[in-house]
Amino acid sequence: MVLFHTALGVYAAWRIRRGGSGLADRLTPALLLQVKTVLDNLDGQLARATGQTTETGRYLDTEMDLVVNLALNVALAGRAGVPLTVLQSLILTTDYLWERDHRQARGEVFREGAAQAGDHPRVLATLKAVYAAYFAPQERALDTLFGTRLRAVAGAEPTPEQRRAYTALPVTAVAANLGLTTQLAVLGACVLAGRPQLYPRSLPLQAALLLGTQLWREKQVRRLSPLPADRCAPRAGPARSDTGKS
Repeated sequence: MVLFHTALGVYAAWRIRRGGSGLADRLTPALLLQVKTVLDNLDGQLARATGQTTETGRYLDTEMDLVVNLALNVALAGRAGVPLTVLQSLILTTDYLWERDHRQARGEVFREGAAQAGDHPRVLATLKAVYAAYFAPQERALDTLFGTRLRAVAGAEPTPEQRRAYTALPVTAVAANLGLTTQLAVLGACVLAGRPQLYPRSLPLQAALLLGTQLWREKQVRRLSPLPADRCAPRAGPARSDTGKS
């Protein structure tokens, strides 16, 4: 199923690149992207429901999504599609990390282990190598950034309450609504409207929205942070009068 919906996504990218002014030239790739989304969301649910999750499937699904995203962005923007794909990956990685942190701050399981073993060692090793080369550096960099910002606004090692405030549900909701399902829905709408170039322009706006959300969640932590000792200590000066004025 992963390979099939990957083929649909790449074919949709080719149809977008080829262009055309007819309704079928716009409707076909737009619909293919939505079918790709449905199957992409379904494969993991089927694997979990039937107890057939594997490490290979998880890595393959993530990396085939990258192949489709790259094909679509190159179809839309040519060479500029490569840096756009990196920006898109950072947006999707932020979604991944913020959901993980939200669950961990509440003691919830984020990702269960694979139900099946028996992965082909060479295939799995190749997929892991690709993940380590492309996705892992993004995850480390963003994870370090978000952790550093949390400790900076907390003033020390954050408390469980501060971690929950930092990973509040609205934060996760913003990132989740910029996930791959939304990305392909927006792109499909742009293609159907005959304005596919609007989609690449939306990626910097999405990044700006995540930046604003990051600033907002830092503000929530500051509200819980205790005042520094020098601000809490009483100031020397004239005593209060009976009227309450100093």
